[in-house]
Amino acid sequence: MLSSFEWMPGLPVYHSRDLKHWELITHVLTDDMCPNLRGLPSAKGIWAPNLTWCEKDGLFYCIYGVMHSMNARFFDISNYLITAKDIRGPWSEPVYLHSAGFDASMLHDDDGRKWVVSLEWETREGYEHPGAICLCEYLPDEKRIDPHFTRIWRGGTDRGCLEGPALTKRNGYYYLMCAEGGTGYGHCVTMARSKSVFGPYEGDSKNPILTSHPEPFNLRGNPDHLRPFLFNPDTKLQKAGHGSYVDLPNGETYLFYHCSRPLLPELRCVLGRETAMQKMIWTEDGWLRMPDGTNLAQEETEEPSLPAWKPTCPDWAWYCPRQMPERFLKRNGESFILRGGENLSSTNEVSLLCRKLTDTSDVLFEARVDFQPEAFQQSAGIALYYDNMNWLFFRIYFSETLGRPALGILHVENGNKSEYPENRMPASGALFLRLRIRGNSSRFFWSEDHENWHDFGSVFPTDHFSDEYSQFGEFTGTFVGLAAVDALTHSRQAVFDRVRYETTGE
Repeated sequence: MLSSFEWMPGLPVYHSRDLKHWELITHVLTDDMCPNLRGLPSAKGIWAPNLTWCEKDGLFYCIYGVMHSMNARFFDISNYLITAKDIRGPWSEPVYLHSAGFDASMLHDDDGRKWVVSLEWETREGYEHPGAICLCEYLPDEKRIDPHFTRIWRGGTDRGCLEGPALTKRNGYYYLMCAEGGTGYGHCVTMARSKSVFGPYEGDSKNPILTSHPEPFNLRGNPDHLRPFLFNPDTKLQKAGHGSYVDLPNGETYLFYHCSRPLLPELRCVLGRETAMQKMIWTEDGWLRMPDGTNLAQEETEEPSLPAWKPTCPDWAWYCPRQMPERFLKRNGESFILRGGENLSSTNEVSLLCRKLTDTSDVLFEARVDFQPEAFQQSAGIALYYDNMNWLFFRIYFSETLGRPALGILHVENGNKSEYPENRMPASGALFLRLRIRGNSSRFFWSEDHENWHDFGSVFPTDHFSDEYSQFGEFTGTFVGLAAVDALTHSRQAVFDRVRYETTGE
């Protein structure tokens, strides 16, 4: 299960039986009025889900946070709990837990009690930021927490930016796995343990147990999470941290964690935060270690000794920021019919149907677009989209200068809009539109017959669609998609067919 931020449907769940092949089997959040993400800035919304199974209850428990605002570093969030007997739902009505901080997760203890850990976000001057890991009890019969919080941990290193707690129990110990060092280039996974859930917790003497930057550093209290000066050229997996582990029935253990693969030398992560896995071993004295004795994130790891398995579901889906696609989308066979919505910089309701960009080495995204605009407020085409303040829109629109439909590029870069009128050209009938990404070069093409292609406009730097370049968003990664805008009546439709996405990474 992954954070989905402002995108709907929310909380995708991936499934595997061999930890090698994966399939997307469901989304937990499919009602865009619960939660209502309209108006939220980019990279806010659904944060840090935690999925657990309680055998005694016969229920899946899912905790997620809705980040409303990070203004003035207050981090206003609401954490909720939902449950389901089947991973595909239906899910219960959300139960509000607390707003103490983010990254909440749950442990189902042996005695039936349920514990919730999270970061307690510190807002006061003169105190170490971002805060401590706190613990409270969830009371299932009353569907609420006991509002008595206990601070149990302040980190296993001096890297600062403590977050991402996950509490487990093994061989009589409560294990607390955390993220430290910020979600940037100093990110890492740390562990501590205690015989009591309330502590005191003993930190692993080898902390961090996994990272992209093994050398120690002290940045406690420093709120900067990116820290590009900590880039390590010795690994392809940067920003490694924020993990959770699973003990397999065959005795093997694997750690799953965040990482990024930046474009070089720009150090910009167009794909956002990705998920990696690493085989681990338990030592005789009960600590997790990488098999080679190091703590450096590796590009490859030993496969699990599990029977081979083949997925049956597609591994990708269509998404829309802040609303479900069904609100503006109809399907007719292989065709997508989009009703035009607000402009792509809106944080309310845009008709933008996207899929995640999964590679940057060589990507092709194209569609045949049939659209007849009658006003300058109406346009339809394909988009390269990072967030509502950073996007490219290759579109058919109505040009009053030409007195007819035209083809052009609309570009918003960190909130600044460019229209490139020198590149516009008359458009008649349906056109094939194509986006080609090769490393740090992104360019648009058009064709009338899908055989003779013509480049259009300039080459755009792909790395501008990244956490590091964006001044308003972070974390989410870049999307490609189909878009229709009708800022006049929200009614004019565009038809997309022959939609194709190909990449050397798939």
